[in-house]
Amino acid sequence: MPAPAPGSAPTPVNPRSRVLVASLMGTTIEFYDFYIYATAAVLVFPQLFFPSSDPTTALLSSFAVFGAAMVARPIGAVVFGHLGDRLGRKKTLVVSLLTMGIATFLIGVLPTYAQAGWVATALLVLMRLAQGFALGGEWSGAALVATENAPSGKRALYGTFPQLGAPLGFIIGNGLFLVMGALLPSAAGADPSQPSEAFVSWGWRVPFLFSAVMVAIGLWVRSRLVESAVFARTRESGGVRRLPLATVVRSHGKQLVLGTFIMLATYVLFYLMTTFSLSYGRTAKDAAVPGLGYDYTTFVLMMIFGVLFFAAFTLVSGPLADRYGRRVTLIWITVAIMVFGLVWVPLIELGTLGVLLWLVLGFTLMGMTFGPMGALLPELFPTSVRYTGSGISYNVSSILGAAVAPFIAVALWETGDGSPWLVGVYLSAMAVLTLIALLLGKETRHVSLDDREATADDAARAPADSPS
Repeated sequence: MPAPAPGSAPTPVNPRSRVLVASLMGTTIEFYDFYIYATAAVLVFPQLFFPSSDPTTALLSSFAVFGAAMVARPIGAVVFGHLGDRLGRKKTLVVSLLTMGIATFLIGVLPTYAQAGWVATALLVLMRLAQGFALGGEWSGAALVATENAPSGKRALYGTFPQLGAPLGFIIGNGLFLVMGALLPSAAGADPSQPSEAFVSWGWRVPFLFSAVMVAIGLWVRSRLVESAVFARTRESGGVRRLPLATVVRSHGKQLVLGTFIMLATYVLFYLMTTFSLSYGRTAKDAAVPGLGYDYTTFVLMMIFGVLFFAAFTLVSGPLADRYGRRVTLIWITVAIMVFGLVWVPLIELGTLGVLLWLVLGFTLMGMTFGPMGALLPELFPTSVRYTGSGISYNVSSILGAAVAPFIAVALWETGDGSPWLVGVYLSAMAVLTLIALLLGKETRHVSLDDREATADDAARAPADSPS
């Protein structure tokens, strides 16, 4: 780092522990809020907000609202990216977290369709859009806090900490739903795959209301951050762009497209293994469209076991990407995802052990592909537009992947007469698109995150960064 000018104060530096905790804490809260909606979208929202004589239609309606938030995410990426690239990462992260927290809390106090008709459904959609809008600004800011403060040679490792918020948020959110289910058991003789009357009446609200406590903790942690030195130097040198969106579209369009498709397989795998699998696992074997027939508690415990591998291999992926490069690491993982999609059904047909292996393998691959994204996407863009560029790529991919994945998966599940083999083919096809994007891209491991050093630094390292 250049020495400060005589008489000037040195740029404040965030302690490494504070960087890791702040990036991890914020995304954990954001993903917790997102997951509890996803769980409620399967368990109770179809009957509370989307009444229909056809359970599948109600479920698809609930998933459609789940996907609507993904449409709002790119809008959030543009708005929060503009603020983050002009005003700084810290302030923007505080606003995005507060927005998510308020929307999630309000879902917990909404009237149901039986109480307010379609007004209740409209309010749920509005809050869901606010959640997506907030998450659109959260991820890129958290990734930048981690990577822009990372020591040399450990950028991918630091970038895994905001990614770790996804499995932790899943465990906390679904763990709380399990606790509520245990405290509010179904009556004797009731269908064990369905939540109890008390849970449907008010128990589902508790996880949403509890988010207020988590948000308060997250705001306290983030309020203690100082701006990253990389962004501070860009601002001091006059490198801040007046319209970051215009700059990134005009000058970095290729990176936007590549980043979007590099994330595609990750998103599809992510939401198939969480949202779709929960619906498929709980559906009775003798239903019109048969599922695996597990009760809610058993299947969620199996999912949480798989998510432990998600967390572990998210951390494992960082050192691998730092050592071998982001591109090479992700190419091999993407090929593995393609194969996983093709062996999806044979694994499930092995019985409970096979289903558990399916979950473990799926979540392991999820950790391996998700971890390096925290470094790779920010590395595609210069500091002056990094918040906007990485956020747009990450969140536009959410439309192409996550927004439609549960919806398409249910349709393919029905088409396959209860067998999800077409769902696996869909995953493999999306992995092919990601593989193409990776092959067209370049290695970013040695790219400088400092705009003032990037030109000379990249030129010096050009041979090392050429596609291998």
